[in-house]
Amino acid sequence: MTTVYFIRHAEADNTNDDGRNRPLTEKGMKDRALVTTFLHDKNIDTVFSSPYKRAIDTLADFTEKNGFDIETNEDFREQKAGAWRKHSVGSWIEEYDYFITVVCKKQSIDFTYKYPNGESLFEVQERNIKALNDVLSRCKNKNIVIGTHGAALSTIIRYFDPTFGYDDFIAMLGKVPWAVKMVFNESAFVSMERIDLVQ
Repeated sequence: MTTVYFIRHAEADNTNDDGRNRPLTEKGMKDRALVTTFLHDKNIDTVFSSPYKRAIDTLADFTEKNGFDIETNEDFREQKAGAWRKHSVGSWIEEYDYFITVVCKKQSIDFTYKYPNGESLFEVQERNIKALNDVLSRCKNKNIVIGTHGAALSTIIRYFDPTFGYDDFIAMLGKVPWAVKMVFNESAFVSMERIDLVQ
């Protein structure tokens, strides 16, 4: 059996609209210890991540303390939202709220809907599952960590559990960092467990 632990990044500084380089907040940096504690007895063999800073930084405490390198994979990155903004001016936080309440809901209903220069959730799912299948083929019968993001992880969950919807996504947004354990027999999905790291 192969076990994959998806780790959704700790609290990020959402006042920074640079998706690739958005840092963790001070709280997020402290909460990395929750990830380290969770993973310490899981007999991890290898660690992968989205190339985005907040995902890498969330795993860095664990990897540095346990002698792992992080192999990044561009296909594990977060959704490219595209030209979704309601206003050309205004605070980023107001725009982000609009994105979560309006844009995400629209895209969760129509998985193929996307904005100019952006990706649909179907496209996000397609590349994340492709990357996951590559990891599963390379790391059979291993214990694997993958650093990921909210929208990206929601599409992976939905691939294996089609009942996972917008309300589940919204509930997940308040859970950072967060873990999802999936077990595979070769490439065949066996089971999934969602794990709150913050009690």
